[in-house]
Parts: sequence; C-alpha cells; structure tokens
Amino acid sequence: MPDRPLKNRVAVVAGATRGAGRGIARMLGEAGATVYCTGRSVRGRPATPGRPETLEETAELVTSEGGRGIAIRTDHTVESEVERLFARVHVEAGRLDVLVNDIWGGDALTEWGKPFWELSIAQGERLLKRAVHTHIITSRHGAPLMVERNAGLIVEVTDGDTFGYRGNLFYDLAKNAVVRLAYAMAADLHPHGVTALAITPGFLRSEAVLDHFDVTEADWRDAIEKDEYFAESETPCHVGRAIAALAADPNVAAKSGGLFSSWGLAKEYGFTDVDGRRPDWGTFFLKKVRAILERDAPPDELDVFVIRSRLYQAELDPSASDETEHLRTWLARHE
Repeated sequence: MPDRPLKNRVAVVAGATRGAGRGIARMLGEAGATVYCTGRSVRGRPATPGRPETLEETAELVTSEGGRGIAIRTDHTVESEVERLFARVHVEAGRLDVLVNDIWGGDALTEWGKPFWELSIAQGERLLKRAVHTHIITSRHGAPLMVERNAGLIVEVTDGDTFGYRGNLFYDLAKNAVVRLAYAMAADLHPHGVTALAITPGFLRSEAVLDHFDVTEADWRDAIEKDEYFAESETPCHVGRAIAALAADPNVAAKSGGLFSSWGLAKEYGFTDVDGRRPDWGTFFLKKVRAILERDAPPDELDVFVIRSRLYQAELDPSASDETEHLRTWLARHE
C-alpha cells in the first residue's frame, strides 16, 4: 500500500471510543484520512460503566498516527444527533468517503448460557436497538453524502465470518443482522457507485479483554496460560488495517455485499498487525477443532464448546456434510 493512500479522504467511525472502533479509526489515520470519531463517552461524561476510554483520546491517537482526528459526541440511537453529525461533516469536509458502523454496546445485555425462552425480552430489545438500529440510522444519514458523489465505502463490523449460530439468540440476531444490512445496502447502492460490505476481526485484544486477563498489550502473551486460544489474538488495529486497505483499493466494489475477515484480507493485501504478526484466527480455530477430535483424553467444557461452535458453522455448508456428521457423532458421545 502506498504511503498515506487515504490522504484527503474523510471517514466517520461510529463507535470509535474503544475496541475495534478505536483501532479502525487509528489505522484510517495511519493511512492519512481525516476521521470523525463518534460515540457517547467523552471526557467528564463516560457512557460505559467501568471503562475510562474517551473519544478525545481516540481522536488524538488518529492524529498521532498521521491523520486528523475529530471527536464528536453522538448518541447513534437518537436520529436527530446523527443528522447533526453528518450535516457537520458535509459543511466542514464536503465529502464522506468511508463510514464504519462499529457500535455494539451489548456486552452487559447478553445473557450467555440461557436458551432463548429464558432470555429477558427487555434486554434483548435494548441490545438490538444499540447494535442494529444504530447502524441503520447511521447508514441512512451517511449514505446520501456518498450517493451525491457516486463513491464511497460503508463497512459493517460483525463477529464471525460464517452464518453459524453464535450461542445466544439476541447476540446471533445482532451479529447476523449487520451482515445482512451490508448485503441489502449494497444492492440499493450499486447504481450509485457506493460499496457496502461486512467485516469481522478475530480474537480481539480490546482494552476490556486485556483487563479481563489482567495483562497489557506489552505482556499479553502471559495470558496464553489462562486461555490457549489467546495465542492467536489480534490487536484492534489489525481489522483497522484491513478496512484501510479496502478503502484504498480501487477495485473494492467487487467485494460489495460480501462478508470478510481481518485474517483473510491480511493475506490478500499483505498487511500485518501493528506488532508485526499476521494472526490467522480462521486457520488456527480449525486446527484446534481437529486436535480436539483426534485427542484420546476426555474433553473439557471448552472443548465441547469449540466443537459445538464448529458444528453450527459446518452444518450450513453443503460441502461439509461429512465433517458435520463427524462433529455430531463426537458431541453425542461427549455431551
């Protein structure tokens, strides 16, 4: 990728306070873009209990990477605030080249380990409002800036590069809904030269995940003893570099409507994570699945979870019928 390929380009990253959103904003800045960083947490007004990150910090990181970071507090559940955001972008920048929808806000609302008939409807509704409705509102008001120029890229950030069940009904709905949103928007935007697609990171070393394992980015490998899957984790900047590569690709329209992964795009575009590694979560996960299936020792709870997760993926793939049967037989023996 040429140096600063996104110089003079303008991006909005919705949900840029922390996690993938912050990494994406940073790497768009690294590529030279002006990045409007939006969300609800600003200095003196934190929106997520227990999290110290702010939009101002993200904007400063964008600028330090070589771009121009601009923090704008926006509650993306409030349509009038989103309208004001894009009106300001239009006045100040006169264009919008990249829109990234990374708003989530569902961690505290996801009730893992419960079947759908035991879930709180109220919590599920709040989760979908935060994680899906916000994306619709934001795209609705951001897309016209791209349509008027017949150019632009809208990116939906999800979790997982398959349509397999993700283990919780509302979580699954949210993460699959934004993939479908990208596909539907791509169809409407096609006549106008605007691309929409979805992307997933791998095992993300977000600020919250590092805190959970009681490590920092400097010593994150110490947590591999606690969770062997952490060995193939990636920083939030990895998916950020993936999106920067997409935004710089003159042929990105060929990918419109698709679902892509950070690790797959790293192979295609040749970028690495900021630590110099090239994590490949997809290959790593499949190797772990094969190792569990071939092992003689009794499986633990995590092993069963991994095999069940792979079954959810494989059973939707007609070419994986033999693998699906093998996985079902294994689970019948061990669950």
